[in-house]
Amino acid sequence: CSKTYAVLLCEFRTEKDHNPRIEWKKKGKGVTFVYFNNKFTGSYAGRAQIEGATLTIHSVTLKDSGEYRCEVTASEDHVSLGEATVTLSVLVPPHVPSCDVPSSVFIGADLELLCKDKLSVPPATYSWYKDNKPLKATGDTPYSVDTKKGTLQKLQSVSKADSGMYRCESSNSVGAPKSCVAQQLKVLDYQHNPNHLRRLCSLWYFPKQVQEKIKTGRKQDRKPLLLVYHNNRLLHLNN
Repeated sequence: CSKTYAVLLCEFRTEKDHNPRIEWKKKGKGVTFVYFNNKFTGSYAGRAQIEGATLTIHSVTLKDSGEYRCEVTASEDHVSLGEATVTLSVLVPPHVPSCDVPSSVFIGADLELLCKDKLSVPPATYSWYKDNKPLKATGDTPYSVDTKKGTLQKLQSVSKADSGMYRCESSNSVGAPKSCVAQQLKVLDYQHNPNHLRRLCSLWYFPKQVQEKIKTGRKQDRKPLLLVYHNNRLLHLNN
């Protein structure tokens, strides 16, 4: 944005006053001066210029977006004050998005990929690619792609065919699309390995024949009930 500039037009004619007072203000949470007493103030000093009442801002940044007011005061005229409001919208082309692709996932698990470009204005829309081919929700590829949020999901149906190189592309109406570097996703066969499991809970249950003995507190009459889950799916139940 360092080479960009914005011209905020303000034109006027006076009756008698040949040297009217010109001021520019910017509205935000409050009102701040941009040009006052024939000088630029704050961040505008050194990068703005005025010709007549028209304001030119150089090295425009996103912070310069907002509503500006031009005020012309001609004390010698019948109508002493004139003003005009100009809205400046700073547009930002797509930036390289941040992409979150897991390195591996198990067969049958849920899959969610994330993509975000926080800088582009207007907000970016997103597309996902696998092995440089666009991913869209079809019968053959049951992916769910949210083009506004940048998410790609495939629920409880991941297969070996989903292994590959994934990348996301952000785009808007201002500039060329930008893509993150492709990241590899591997789909793994599930192995009954305790390291891959999550013990959800361990509870006690009581066989009917010893329910009457519960009151005695005999722990040996109780049997552990073990529930083991992986990706929210029950894998093991001992009873």
